[in-house]
Amino acid sequence: MPDPSPNTAAARSAPREFQLSELEDPKPIYAVWELTTRCDQPCLHCGTRAGTARTEELTTPEIKEVGAALARLGCREVTLIGGEAYLRADVEEIIAFLADQRMRVTMQSGGRALTLDRCRRFAAAGLEAIGISIDGLEDQHDTLRGNRGSYKAALQALKNIQATGLIVTSNIQVNRLNQHTLRETASMLRDHRVRAWQVQLTTPMGNAADHPDWILHPPDIVAVLDTLAEIQLDAVRNPRPWEKPHPIGCFNVQAGNNLGYFGPHEELLRSRPGGSARHWHGCAAGRAVIGIESDGTVKGCPSLPTAPYTGGNVRDLALADIWKHAEALNFARKDRMDELWGYCKRCYYADTCKGGCSFTAHTLLGRRGNNPLCYHRAVQLKREGIRERLVQVQRAEGERYDFGRFEIVEEPVGSG
Repeated sequence: MPDPSPNTAAARSAPREFQLSELEDPKPIYAVWELTTRCDQPCLHCGTRAGTARTEELTTPEIKEVGAALARLGCREVTLIGGEAYLRADVEEIIAFLADQRMRVTMQSGGRALTLDRCRRFAAAGLEAIGISIDGLEDQHDTLRGNRGSYKAALQALKNIQATGLIVTSNIQVNRLNQHTLRETASMLRDHRVRAWQVQLTTPMGNAADHPDWILHPPDIVAVLDTLAEIQLDAVRNPRPWEKPHPIGCFNVQAGNNLGYFGPHEELLRSRPGGSARHWHGCAAGRAVIGIESDGTVKGCPSLPTAPYTGGNVRDLALADIWKHAEALNFARKDRMDELWGYCKRCYYADTCKGGCSFTAHTLLGRRGNNPLCYHRAVQLKREGIRERLVQVQRAEGERYDFGRFEIVEEPVGSG
């Protein structure tokens, strides 16, 4: 294993978050790179439908070529995902190469076999942080992961990461199985010295599309965000002793891109405690974010379904050309007001929000521009005496990153 790159320190000192002004000059500041679809867990909500590796995943030399291209385009951070990224035999070499390109390298994992030895080797290669997916408490997590013992393994992974000095974070997909466990889950994560907690919604893509009863209904969003705001405020007011020295000051609840929008907690859940105020400014796909699949397919965001959002493949086109010219990547660089429909078209925040998360809207309703999973929308419709319910009318076909279709049913508040 090569020594840690001398450029790693420079990469770690680079600004992690893109600034709003940078959205006007699109560059792939943040890349999420699926290194393999091979996985050691049969997660029932996996959008990738991971399990076995693709037949033609990028080779080590190809990955290095693409990594160098990312650096030339101005990328500052690469998050390695799978499947399970650690199942690639060359993952340490990949980490070291990307760190040597002066990019911050992190990893997201289910943690099933994230041993202390692996964490040490990844840290030595130049990895800076690892986030572990923990979807609620033990019963909910193991159900969603499709195997018993997954929860205990994830907690051990948190301890292993902590022991190496790597930054330890966590993320959760909120759904109807675990929405009632948010407070307890947050408390457990703080006990394990997790620094930041990214919260997003389970969206009906891939395996999750086969479980429509797990998807939250629009009115559920209000209680979820109210609870997360309470958790964040408690963390600000009552930091644990070991949280105080952290740069962010306390446990940080981070609203994912498909969670929001424009309710009373918008700035609280999108801003770092003690940092500048932030709010949702529309989909960043193809503006500051890029997603790369393990076979070289490029999308504007890693969460977008593959079929309608493939911009090209790095085996056929240079990454710079895909980024600059592919129509499937640059949709969010346009005005987009003409693609809004349904409630989003008449919303007060339409010109800023532009329909919220593109992949959530598309996997729910078959096209972007109308997102029913929205705090502001649920509250405003309730004032009009209306609540929305999602009903699946078309099932997914069983392919990677696929989706079916739901319809929105409007009902009087208090019915049913």
